[in-house]
Amino acid sequence: MGPLHGTTIIEIVGLGPAPFCGMLLADMGARVIRVDRPGGGTFGAADNPKLDFLNRGKQSICLDLKNERGLAAAKRLISRADGLIEGFRPGVMEKLGLSPDDCLQRNPRLVYGRMTGWGQDGPLAHTAGHDINYIALAGAGHAIGQAGQKPSIPLNLVGDFGGGGLMLAFGMVCALLEVKSSGEGQVVDAAMIDGTATLMSSVFAAFQAQFWSDLRGTNMLDGGAPFYDYYQTKDGKYISLGAIEPQFYAELLSRLGDEAAAQLAEQYDFANWPAMKQQLAAVISRKTRDEWDSVLAGSDVCYAPVLSMEEVRQHPHHQARGTFLDDGDTWQPAPAPRFSRTAAGPPKQAVKPGEQSGAILAEIGYTEQEIAELLAE
Repeated sequence: MGPLHGTTIIEIVGLGPAPFCGMLLADMGARVIRVDRPGGGTFGAADNPKLDFLNRGKQSICLDLKNERGLAAAKRLISRADGLIEGFRPGVMEKLGLSPDDCLQRNPRLVYGRMTGWGQDGPLAHTAGHDINYIALAGAGHAIGQAGQKPSIPLNLVGDFGGGGLMLAFGMVCALLEVKSSGEGQVVDAAMIDGTATLMSSVFAAFQAQFWSDLRGTNMLDGGAPFYDYYQTKDGKYISLGAIEPQFYAELLSRLGDEAAAQLAEQYDFANWPAMKQQLAAVISRKTRDEWDSVLAGSDVCYAPVLSMEEVRQHPHHQARGTFLDDGDTWQPAPAPRFSRTAAGPPKQAVKPGEQSGAILAEIGYTEQEIAELLAE
């Protein structure tokens, strides 16, 4: 099930963006075999695999890659795969004997995906870092936040997952498509700093066109515009407004009432935006979030309530579309995007590290005795 059915990916266990890439590929039907560390585990796997969403739909084999026999098993596994993904610092896979050259020599059609923060080369390539550092150096960190305030932290969605794991998944699929015509594998170098910079393409263009100010929180899409922001309601909750287009802004004013409409009539009076935001905030604060929902929901105002993680899956739109899968015990986002003909099935829960070790070793040609000896080591 899924458009990647029949594709096998080896994932060398890591944290964050590489497992997210593996999850996306598994969601789309790829067989993802996770090479775990003996005695190790990833988030949730040790206590409750049902909550280990980044490893859903994958199989797991435990191999000690610093052990000669474990490394040999990994090489045999890689020689039969379509792709490999790893998220170590540059040079680690080379030290293990699993460099791109080593693996492509064994399997010339292999797509070898590498996930790093700074990239495989450059002066920062071998230094430590995290999402917050990568998006800072790529310009996104400076751009996100309110005027006069320090930059905001957009969780780790921009660097780790958007600019990292998602970009690697895109690169893997591109290279897997290309190998069908060329017959030759290649390396996909996915760096979070590169991916984040790519996500900022339209903002960089707007800045150079002098449409976007380098002053955080003063632009149309960063909280500077009164019609594109979060507003607190009477009950301390929040709503979101995104009425950019004139017809949508007119719809917003018509639903706010005559007094508010008169104060906010000039949508692109840039100099008056701070005052307009204060006026709009005062209007929104007079009603609860549910009261505003009854006024604005379902209209072309470009509105949505700001839902908590506890609330989100109960919203009627998510319920209608099946955005979240709920088995009564845990709930998680369903695979995305959706396909009309090769739909992805419901993802299977994550397995414990090494759960399929014996079966996978048997599949790649090991005898029962060899499997027993390897597992004992």
